[in-house]
Amino acid sequence: MIEIQQFTFGPLQENTFLLINGKKECIIIDPGCYFQDERKELLQYIQTHGLNVIRLLNTHCHFDHIFGNKLVSDTYKLRPEFHELEQPILDNSQRAGAMYNIPFEPSPQAGRYLVEGEKILFGTDEITVLFTPGHSPGSVSFYCPSQQFVIGGDVLFFQSIGRTDLPGGNHQVLLQSIREKLFVLPDEIRVFPGHGPSTTIGFEKKHNPFLVG
Repeated sequence: MIEIQQFTFGPLQENTFLLINGKKECIIIDPGCYFQDERKELLQYIQTHGLNVIRLLNTHCHFDHIFGNKLVSDTYKLRPEFHELEQPILDNSQRAGAMYNIPFEPSPQAGRYLVEGEKILFGTDEITVLFTPGHSPGSVSFYCPSQQFVIGGDVLFFQSIGRTDLPGGNHQVLLQSIREKLFVLPDEIRVFPGHGPSTTIGFEKKHNPFLVG
């Protein structure tokens, strides 16, 4: 069994996820903690629940999803893992933050790059890396068939999709990623996006105005 703990952090209300298994191992996905109280809240939750943080994963490297990378990396001696095509996005993240007047500590470089189709072993479960570009050139989603969830970053939202007007974004590629990588999953799969409420594959196939018809 995997417990999913969600926090909503930062000036852009980004969703940060902790995956926790029965051995109290923890994977942190997209730590967006920006303000001091948010950073404290994340660390305190992990400490209070006696969690052993074993990996730091990024769906993509837009600044609101990596605000806490340095904190997590320094605290738990981990390096972030993301897709190689996100490297230019990471390299530009400081400048992007400055444009929005949101300075932050730079993220460490990748410990390794994630590749499409690789399996992340987590206790008795497997999490598959799906390559879902469009919002960002190297966006990935984390799919766990046994626990029926996908953590998709800013690809598919409740009745919406990720924006594609940022550098490296592509509207047609995004729609293709959703149709070919996410909408082929079972209808009951829960989708945990990078912003806003969770949804399901089946609901979005029927009701998402960007994809219906």
